[in-house]
Amino acid sequence: MKIALAQLNFHIGNFGENTAKILDGIAKAKLAGADLVIFPELAISGYPPRDFLEFDDFIDKCLAGIDEIAQACIGIAAIVGGPSRNPEDRGKALFNSAFFLEDGKMKEIRHKALLPTYDIFDEYRYFEPGKIFEPIAFKGKRIALTICEDLWMQGTYPLYVIDPMEKLSELQPDFIVNIAASPFHYAQAEERIQVLTANARKYNLPVFYVNQVGAQTELLFDGGSQVISSLGETVLAMQYFEEDFACIELADALNNSPVNKPLTIPGKTARIHDALVMGIRDYFKKLGFNKAILGLSGGIDSALVLVLAAEALGAKNVTGVLLPSGFSSDHSISDALQLSKNLGTHYDTIPIEQAYQSFLQLLEPQFRGLPFNLAEENLQARTRAVLLMALSNKFGYILLNTSNKSEAAVGYGTLYGDMCGGISVLGDVYKTEVYALAEYINREQEIIPLNIITKPPSAELRPGQKDSDSLPDYEVLDRLLFQYIEKRMGPDELVAMGFERSLVDRVLKMVNTNEHKRHQTPPILRVSSKAFGTGRRMPIVGRYLS
Repeated sequence: MKIALAQLNFHIGNFGENTAKILDGIAKAKLAGADLVIFPELAISGYPPRDFLEFDDFIDKCLAGIDEIAQACIGIAAIVGGPSRNPEDRGKALFNSAFFLEDGKMKEIRHKALLPTYDIFDEYRYFEPGKIFEPIAFKGKRIALTICEDLWMQGTYPLYVIDPMEKLSELQPDFIVNIAASPFHYAQAEERIQVLTANARKYNLPVFYVNQVGAQTELLFDGGSQVISSLGETVLAMQYFEEDFACIELADALNNSPVNKPLTIPGKTARIHDALVMGIRDYFKKLGFNKAILGLSGGIDSALVLVLAAEALGAKNVTGVLLPSGFSSDHSISDALQLSKNLGTHYDTIPIEQAYQSFLQLLEPQFRGLPFNLAEENLQARTRAVLLMALSNKFGYILLNTSNKSEAAVGYGTLYGDMCGGISVLGDVYKTEVYALAEYINREQEIIPLNIITKPPSAELRPGQKDSDSLPDYEVLDRLLFQYIEKRMGPDELVAMGFERSLVDRVLKMVNTNEHKRHQTPPILRVSSKAFGTGRRMPIVGRYLS
């Protein structure tokens, strides 16, 4: 039996495009002589469809797409993910299903049993868990058909009381198929391989794993589809961060015969880089935009976003706008200009001093006699935002937000100022990781001017300002934030790790009292295991640690 794996980039609710991609994959599999072709989880709808699933019309279109695809399955079988209706009069209205298509029709259907409802996942909001566990008979073999989380019972602390694969194994299947839409974070590839390998070895069965690739707003999918032999060895590995197609004989998976060499998983920084570029590219493509704009300050954050956007969209489609004030340093302006010239991106310069002074004059009756403080600092950032959004409206740009995760965590940013934009590129990237990404970009030649990387970071909203005036050193701050945000460590645990009590109390208070700001920021491209946004749900008015 020859099995094809189709790793594709779907677009939520774009039924014509999704169906066409699946049909093309079936045609390609036929040409390759495959008996079976496998597509990812919820392929027909795109993942995650979220509240679109509450519309009958949306489900009707999903099922119509499945019917059209089934008609193409003559001389070949296909496994395609999609929602299906629950015929019972109790429970959730839908299942997250895998359709087995053969002989021009839907032959079998299996439902996802383990529905993740943690971090970014909310599947139990929509789906009823599958409760029937039976292999699918095909060409003399028995397929244990599972959907993504159904295989994630391996580990020291399983989240569920039912193990679908354990039940399927009792009926002696010949191999495992797992269709997935497994969101990326920079440690996910290793975790995924561990889970797939553990299943292959535990059940002494090969695993055919097909994952979605591409970006769906803030959620990124890295692909990495693969086949693991019953000995736990990778015998087929597919690309990361791009569409891919491959075929393998079942005998090669059973006999542990490699079809290609396992791909070397890129390092953490390279992975984050590739994920962010893909995230920008797909956000623009799927929204129907192709031009980006951003404020170019001469600092490392906006420099990095400019480089990533130029890679994703092409330099000619990215405009950096220099918006100097009376507090902007000459070297920041010259650094930003040099970066733009290095990349070949378009740039404009719009001094904000006149507009800023006009605002101060308007506010003079209210501000009279009061000292310069945060209000005047933030007014500069908001002046810049007004101009950037005007350019966005006039010319059809999407404004890229350049705030990093360290700043977003402690509220070091201006709401309706530098925190505005259509998509946040670095909102899940700590400042220390920003520096690592800049060095990665400069690994072969100096693209980001060295002075941008080496100079002390500053918002330049008052004379001589530096980030260190308001924040701890980023090396210390980022380690503390990581333990609190990603690892959910409490104050006593953080102190036990060696952080000073006064620093812990100060930083955690900043994080929690700035939740209202993060609720009003753009979607953040997710590259860590705990990003701000849908995966981290905190009350704005909570008293805990604030």
